[in-house]
Amino acid sequence: MRVSVHQRNEVNLAEHLLSATVSDTGTSMTDIPKLGLAPVLTSHRGRDVFKLKTIAVPFFLVAVLISVSAGLTWAVTAESQMTPAISAQAAVPASPETKEHGLSTKAVEIARPFNFPITNSMVVSWIVAVGLILFAQLATRRMKQVPTGAQNFLEWLVEALYDFMVGIIGPHLAKRTFWFFATIFIFILSANWIALVPGVGAMGWGHRTDHGFVIDQPLFRGANADVNMTLAMALVFFASWIVWAVREVGVMGFLKELFAPKGESTGVLRLLMVVVFFAAGCLEVVSILFRPVSLSFRLYGNIFAGENLLEAMSKLVPGFGWLVPIPFYFLELVMGLVQALVFMLLTAVFTMLICQHETEGPVAAHG
Repeated sequence: MRVSVHQRNEVNLAEHLLSATVSDTGTSMTDIPKLGLAPVLTSHRGRDVFKLKTIAVPFFLVAVLISVSAGLTWAVTAESQMTPAISAQAAVPASPETKEHGLSTKAVEIARPFNFPITNSMVVSWIVAVGLILFAQLATRRMKQVPTGAQNFLEWLVEALYDFMVGIIGPHLAKRTFWFFATIFIFILSANWIALVPGVGAMGWGHRTDHGFVIDQPLFRGANADVNMTLAMALVFFASWIVWAVREVGVMGFLKELFAPKGESTGVLRLLMVVVFFAAGCLEVVSILFRPVSLSFRLYGNIFAGENLLEAMSKLVPGFGWLVPIPFYFLELVMGLVQALVFMLLTAVFTMLICQHETEGPVAAHG
């Protein structure tokens, strides 16, 4: 039977990884079937390949986020159709003195195939998701022991993010939750920077005025400039947060973390602490329920304000609309990175606070 060159390369790579694993773990070749897959993955090279390969898989989360976002958009659109009088009144063109040409607070519906609304922000989110998936597949298609090009960049990014998360939430939680935090960070950062590409928000349908062509329905809009998208990400994290908490500390441990008194006390003081911590737990429940709202509106507000800033700067000086916003583009590049980090760090800290055990708290906090 003939074996192709590509298959021989894959066999050689597998043999090299296996031999490296044997040297790392000090295990003989005859003991590998007895040990199973765990020692292979826990070796140095095994961890690198495992993390690099699995980073492409969690991008399915992007599809979940887009689906939830589409559902929210559909619900909002259906609710708006229940008020035709208000819609008809809003459709009346305003006078030139009162009408403001700026980025609308909600995404614009550009198509409705099979009665399913598609907004301009959804189109950008699809473009970002497809681009990330294709890049991950391209970088991991032909793995090399000495990485170059796209594989080298992806390995650096994944390794840096993993070490960063280990330093915040500890190695135990990082192994379980890294797929989510890395995906969220990469997706938010890519969506923020794609929204700054010239043409996003500047192409679409509109009309001519005395001051030039005005875009009424832009074809593209930043994905995170739509509150449906940011709320979808926050809700997916909230569901994942509950699952992680129950898996780590159990249902009773989850309730004890919220309502049980901390410390050692006896007698009347113990009873008083029970009442105090129960009241504090009720406040904590309210705080937890508001976390998706705060996460979504923090990201949406900053990205939406940045896009409005760029549009205002482009109209500030007539004839120099291409020059004035340039310094603010660099500001928005930094802001896009900061907002992706803030979202990832806040979700990671929320997870660490509920999942850490009392005896392991300092260890997890210092990695």
